[in-house]
Amino acid sequence: MNHADTKPSRRIGRPLSFDRDAALHQAMLLFWRYGYEGTSLSDLTAAMGVTAPSIYAAFGDKRRLFLEAVDRYLSGPVTAKSIIAGAATAREAAAGLLHASVAGFTGADTPPGCLLASATISCSAAAMDIQQALAARRGGIEADLRVRILKAMETGELPARTDADALAGHVMAVIQGLSTLARDGDAREKLTRVAEMAMAAWPEAGRPG
Repeated sequence: MNHADTKPSRRIGRPLSFDRDAALHQAMLLFWRYGYEGTSLSDLTAAMGVTAPSIYAAFGDKRRLFLEAVDRYLSGPVTAKSIIAGAATAREAAAGLLHASVAGFTGADTPPGCLLASATISCSAAAMDIQQALAARRGGIEADLRVRILKAMETGELPARTDADALAGHVMAVIQGLSTLARDGDAREKLTRVAEMAMAAWPEAGRPG
């Protein structure tokens, strides 16, 4: 890809054919594949089919475009929040997150791995606010899962001595690892087995927590 700076077109404003949603989708794919700092403005204008002034007019700046792309990545009919809320048990919530991650990280039409994990791998200190924003989004998912685990402890689904914080963190750590495996080229079948092995260690009532 060409990461060199280019002079903006003289045409100001977005073209009449500008499809904001489609352009945002293309930006999301670029950030997903190359990361925040690895994606230049010229990369974005080429992929989105708009001029630099169009991006500024529609999204503000690169940072705001990136964060909106992240929100798009996290949205949809099936989200982490809906998986956790819709699961009958905490175990099903964790398994649902893992298997949804496997599917999302190995899609045929999307870059491998997780956008949240890969977007800031090579970020400098100048992008610390971006790293913090992504950490907050991951933290929100972990917090929702931890609450679900605590409820499971109250109902006896999980042992009362279960470390809810560590168990939720364990699931998130496995998801991060699945992202790395996917970016390394491992197949969906292997990632599925890794997810299943992680769930084999899930505590059960009647077993020490």
